Amino acid sequence: MLTTLFIALAITAVFAGVPSIDETKRMMDHLSDAEHYRNEHHNKQFDHDAFLGEDQAKSFDQLSPEESKRRLGVIVDKIDADKDGFVSLVELKDWIRYTQKRYIEEDVDRHWKQHNPNNDDLITWETYKKNVYGFMEGMSESDLKNNEGFTYTNLLKRDRRRWHYADSDKDDSLNRTEFGGFLHPEDHGSMRDIVVLETLEDIDKDKDGKVSLEEYIGDMYKPDEGETIEDEPDWVKQEREQFAGYRDTNKDGFMDEHEVKDWIAPPEFDHAEAEARHLVFEADSDADEKLTKEEILDKYDLFVGSQATDFGEALARHDEF
Repeated sequence: MLTTLFIALAITAVFAGVPSIDETKRMMDHLSDAEHYRNEHHNKQFDHDAFLGEDQAKSFDQLSPEESKRRLGVIVDKIDADKDGFVSLVELKDWIRYTQKRYIEEDVDRHWKQHNPNNDDLITWETYKKNVYGFMEGMSESDLKNNEGFTYTNLLKRDRRRWHYADSDKDDSLNRTEFGGFLHPEDHGSMRDIVVLETLEDIDKDKDGKVSLEEYIGDMYKPDEGETIEDEPDWVKQEREQFAGYRDTNKDGFMDEHEVKDWIAPPEFDHAEAEARHLVFEADSDADEKLTKEEILDKYDLFVGSQATDFGEALARHDEF
């Protein structure tokens, strides 16, 4: 049961990173499932996922510092497209976009094969539903009404609605492109509305169809027991001001669907460039706005991280290095 729930959650998850202090945006692009900021501290795991892609980031976590640096050096040589000995902002941004596209393509391919072993042109809703939610047919009425069953039921409804959004020709079947939009709606412009709707539903705890200030704050910050507003970190106080000054544009005390869309999907915001600028800023020791291999390797923990124990199966997954 838990395995099935994990699969369902993984398939239906939309990236919802904690907004940064500066950007204060939920990320539309899928750079990582990790929170970008944990309270007011930058989360390095987000950087690792954005730079490597989530699958490879997990492998690097199991490498020794020496091996991690060696493999990072190989990657740096690939990023330096013009072979001038420097990694520019543009080259780093292009690499981040490449790794995320690769991750999404591999993820879609893996799920496509799982649900479509015969490699047919289409996957029907009934086939997908049976593969993921077929176990529910054996659940009793009381099981379906308890917390676990309620979760499954809601996941099924959410997947059904997202399937409908992804099904451009409305034949209740998805081709591979449509299936990619279903799995990763944040990567498809035509799926923007469903991302906004799901985000709104996730944050809207009282289900009144809008986001209050406390729901907005509660999505990114969980106070300790007994903590009052006066005890909140400065960045949370700033978020309260952001909500009133910028998020709630019609000043009714809430964010409606349109205001949530402006928040999480601003058309002018380039997530890959923002992450590239952050990495350059953190690693550029001589402030020349470009990175040498030495500067990157000196900050290897920022780019890839590593542990000094248990190489495990990670070595086998990186034959290209």
